[in-house]
Amino acid sequence: MNTERSHLYLICPGFHDQALTHSFITNLSHHSIHLDNLLIFPTDQYPPYSGVHVSHYLQKKCQNQLQELTLIAFSAGVVAAVTAAWQWQLQGRNIKGLIAFDGWGVPLWGNFPIYRISHDQFTHDSSMILGTGSMNFYADPAVEHLDLWRSPHLVRGWMTQTTSFNGIVLSQMSLIDFLMTIISTI
Repeated sequence: MNTERSHLYLICPGFHDQALTHSFITNLSHHSIHLDNLLIFPTDQYPPYSGVHVSHYLQKKCQNQLQELTLIAFSAGVVAAVTAAWQWQLQGRNIKGLIAFDGWGVPLWGNFPIYRISHDQFTHDSSMILGTGSMNFYADPAVEHLDLWRSPHLVRGWMTQTTSFNGIVLSQMSLIDFLMTIISTI
């Protein structure tokens, strides 16, 4: 068994054209966010919301390597990502973080870093009761659901950060800057 650890990034798209995910990745790389060791869950072959399929896909791709995993998920893909993260941990593996784009209505709990990104303040506020991390982002002005994924470089909004005294600090920034902040700390 190979015991070398490496950091793996897994993209879990939702129900949308695959070109949107390619646009997302291209926009990240144009802004110096390079995700080495990247996999994209094939939603043209499996349901985007299926955590079981994501887990099987990871098992096949990793073949017992001790990968540290960061999941970046959008919409229905958030359901699959959080389920796969729990299963990954049950196998004794490390989750470095879950970045959840517009996972409205999806409970996000786990003993790993979680970051919610929402296309508007309503989605952000109404999702907080379903679990969140200490750093989150919402678009302001609001953007369309698919635009959040397709064009993160065009989205501006607010990073919310919970302090140790349960206060909230707001910082205005672009979504790309928020992603750079998160990915550099994962």
